[in-house]
Amino acid sequence: MRRRISLAAGAALTAALAATVTTMTATATPPAPAPSKPKAERTQHVEYFTGPGGHPRHTTVPASTTPPQSLRPSAAGDGAVTKVIGNGTVRSKVDVVFIGDGYTAAQQGDFHADVRAKWAKMSAVEPYASYKKLFNVWAVDAVSRQSGVSGDPGEGVVKDTALKSRFFCDGIERLLCVDTGRVESYAAKAPAADLVVVLSNSTKYGGAGYNDIVSKVGYDGIATASSDNDDSDQVAVHETGHSFGKLADEYQYEEYGTYTGAEPGSVNTSKLTAAQLSAQKKKWYRWIGKTSPDGGKVGAFEGAGYYPKGLYRPTDDSIMRSLGREFNLPGREAMIAGFYRHAKVLTSTTSTSGKIGSQAKVTVKLPAATTSVRWYVDGREVIAGRGRTSVTARSLGVKPDGKTHTLTAKAVDRTNAVVDPELRKRLSGSLTWKVVG
Repeated sequence: MRRRISLAAGAALTAALAATVTTMTATATPPAPAPSKPKAERTQHVEYFTGPGGHPRHTTVPASTTPPQSLRPSAAGDGAVTKVIGNGTVRSKVDVVFIGDGYTAAQQGDFHADVRAKWAKMSAVEPYASYKKLFNVWAVDAVSRQSGVSGDPGEGVVKDTALKSRFFCDGIERLLCVDTGRVESYAAKAPAADLVVVLSNSTKYGGAGYNDIVSKVGYDGIATASSDNDDSDQVAVHETGHSFGKLADEYQYEEYGTYTGAEPGSVNTSKLTAAQLSAQKKKWYRWIGKTSPDGGKVGAFEGAGYYPKGLYRPTDDSIMRSLGREFNLPGREAMIAGFYRHAKVLTSTTSTSGKIGSQAKVTVKLPAATTSVRWYVDGREVIAGRGRTSVTARSLGVKPDGKTHTLTAKAVDRTNAVVDPELRKRLSGSLTWKVVG
C-alpha cells in the first residue's frame, strides 16, 4: 500500500530542500570582492623656466614607464655612440651624454654639430671653463621618424620622435618634457653617463630639469634643452647645479611663507644669518665678505629654497636663482667638489701596470691651470721635474744600473675657488711606475 505524506510533513520537506539548495548556491558562488582602490599615479617633479632671465618654477607630471632592457633600433644608425670630446678614461673623467630628439636619420650630422655648439656654451661658464679637461662628451643618436618637436610652434603640433619631446607639457608652453624611460635606454648605450642632456631639435625657448630620477645607468638627473635656442644652454647649466653641485634653488614663492623646518642639508641655503654663520663657522662662512662673480659680496640674503622668509642664500642673484647669471662663490666650490666626485686630479696615458724602461716616456694629464705636478724617484723629489707633464726616468736621474726603481708623480689642484680644507684633501692624486734602470 502506498504511504501518503501529510501536508505538514510535505511542507517541512520542501522547506528543507529549499534550504539545502540555497546553501549549495551560496557555497558555489563566492561573494563579490570589494572594489579595489585605484593605484596612485606615479609622478615626477620637474623644474622649468618661463623665459630667459626669469626665475624657475616647479610642477609635477606623470612619470614615464619603466625603461625596457633595450629599444630596437628604429632605423639604421639608431643608438650609435660617438665620442665628441675625449680627455681620458671613463673612470677618470666626468662623462656627459647628449641624446638628440626630433632628428631624422638624415639629420644626425646636425645633431652632432648642435652637441658641439651647446657644450661650447655650457663649458664657457665657470667653473666648467677652468675644468674642461675633466670632461668626456658623448653623443648618442636617437633617430626620429619626424623632424622637430611636438608643441612647436603651437600646442596642436604633434611629431613622432624617439624620446617624445613635447612643449606645453602639463599645459605649460615652455616646459619641454621627454619620456625618461626612453632616455634611460639610450643613455645606457654610452660607455658611462654622469650627466645626461637631451637636445630637442627646436629653436623655441624651453627646457626642463628632472632631478628626482633614479637611474640604473648612474646619472643624477636629466636636463632638456632646445637645440637651437641661444638661451637654452642656461637651463642645462642650472640643472647641473643640482646634479653636480647638489645645490638647492635660491629662488622663492611668496605663497610658501616662512620656513620653520630643520637646517637644510644643502650647502647654499641656511636658517642662519651672516653673523650666525660666521660665529658658528657653518656652511659658507669662509666666503662671507668676498666679492662673488655673480655680483656683490657674499653674505646672507633672505629668500631661498622656495621660502621668502626664514631661509637665506649666499648672494643676491646667482644662477641658482635666475638664469643668465654665474654660480656664486659657494656654488662654484660645490660644483668643483662635484666634478671631483667623478674625475681624478691626475691621469696618465702611460700604464702603471708592469715595468717600464728608464728611457720610456711617461706623460701625465692635469685638469686645470691651477694644478701642479711634482716627480719623485725612490721617494725623493727631483726638483728639476717640477711642473713637467712628460718625463723619462733617465732624465730624472735614474741610472742604467739594472735595478728596479719607483717613479711617482704627485699632483695638487691649488685653485682659490676651494677654501674648505676637507675638500682640498680631495684635490690631489698620485701615480706610480716601476722602472728598470
